[in-house]
Amino acid sequence: MLNGLFSSLQDFAWRMFYRLVFPVAKFWWFISRAQHEGALVATYVGSDLLLLRGSYRRGWNFPGGGLKRFETPEQAARREFQEEIGLLAPPLKSTGNIEGFWNWRSETVHFFELHLEKMPAIKIDNREIIEARLVSPGDLPNMELTGAVAAYLKGDAGAKQAP
Repeated sequence: MLNGLFSSLQDFAWRMFYRLVFPVAKFWWFISRAQHEGALVATYVGSDLLLLRGSYRRGWNFPGGGLKRFETPEQAARREFQEEIGLLAPPLKSTGNIEGFWNWRSETVHFFELHLEKMPAIKIDNREIIEARLVSPGDLPNMELTGAVAAYLKGDAGAKQAP
């Protein structure tokens, strides 16, 4: 009982940390004119898409994140996929990249696709990632999406979006 309570309090503390640090990071990115490179995995289960909701962002996102030094976009996509939903990703299909301006920084986002026949059991950390859901194509227009995901779904290569 106490172990579960302690774990819940730790998760809550991490969520609060992310919520407090993200606006500070965005401010730093704005004043430093930061450039960022990331990788996202559009994961299809049939025609539905797997979307994640982070504790510190409003919009729904694909699994993924930033590239580390000397890491290829596919390596980053696979690492982040595992970190965020607890699954090892098989080799991914590259679908190109999009450049935009989101979260007060210039970003190059490399996109990959993964097609699955059924939804696997996923494990989110309840700290950085607090929710995962499969979304049908018809429901996507009613959802708040991150800028990169919205641009990807529109097919807007080279999209420039306001922060």
